[in-house]
Amino acid sequence: MNSIALGQYYPSGSVMHRLDPRMKIILAIVYMVVSFLCNNVFSFVLLFLSAIALVLISRIPLKTVLRSIRAIMFIMIFTAVLNIFWTKGSPEELLISWGIIQIYSSGIYNAAFIAIRIFCMIIGTSIFLTYTTTPIQLTDALEQLLSPLKVLHIPVHEFAMMMTIALRFIPTIVEETEKIMSAQKARGADFTSGSLSKRAKALIPVLIPLFISAFRRAGELATAMTCRCYRGGKGRTKLNVLRFTYRDLIGVLMMAAFISGIVLLNIFAPGYSM
Repeated sequence: MNSIALGQYYPSGSVMHRLDPRMKIILAIVYMVVSFLCNNVFSFVLLFLSAIALVLISRIPLKTVLRSIRAIMFIMIFTAVLNIFWTKGSPEELLISWGIIQIYSSGIYNAAFIAIRIFCMIIGTSIFLTYTTTPIQLTDALEQLLSPLKVLHIPVHEFAMMMTIALRFIPTIVEETEKIMSAQKARGADFTSGSLSKRAKALIPVLIPLFISAFRRAGELATAMTCRCYRGGKGRTKLNVLRFTYRDLIGVLMMAAFISGIVLLNIFAPGYSM
């Protein structure tokens, strides 16, 4: 469970950490959209190389980043297997035929493409957001990006605060879950053997104290915010004012070059396309 990347900040002091958080949110969204534009071998290779480049630029250990992939490894494998067995191609692409099981080369390509897309999306969003951006920076960035919605009387500040608190407490809840499970194991609980229903029932002694602990932490946080005279976003000033710098301009130019490369490879590069 420690492999969950949400809410985990890794201070390495890289250029990525010094980017404006508003720009990082925008770049993360654009990166996810561009990952869905890839449709052939060369564009997916460029997408994969871009994810590796983000890890190197952020100066975050590759081992730390790869831990965030373990949490969704089952989804990647399950999706890849579905594409292998359900994608149909031309008779020339047939590789294996055994009864009702037919595997085509296009299915293998699609499985690899889907796995790379999920891999790069998780790494890209983790690097742009949680690993290189503190929860406070995320709050300020979300509030300013959503500030036009204030015209519609939407409580933007409160919404941004709730999102950031949720991200911040994910690692805390994960740590609390591990402590409770370790305590239950010391009392003889077994979470790994038996049928699925038996293992689900074994989690009940974990869920009840976990909910109690989460509500207790929420109450303590509310009390702490009240003691500090927190009354929402109305009339509040900013200690750190966000400003775009030349680094953000360089980031925009690099993202524009990346998008252009993906589009050109999709149009002119030979090979299999989805």
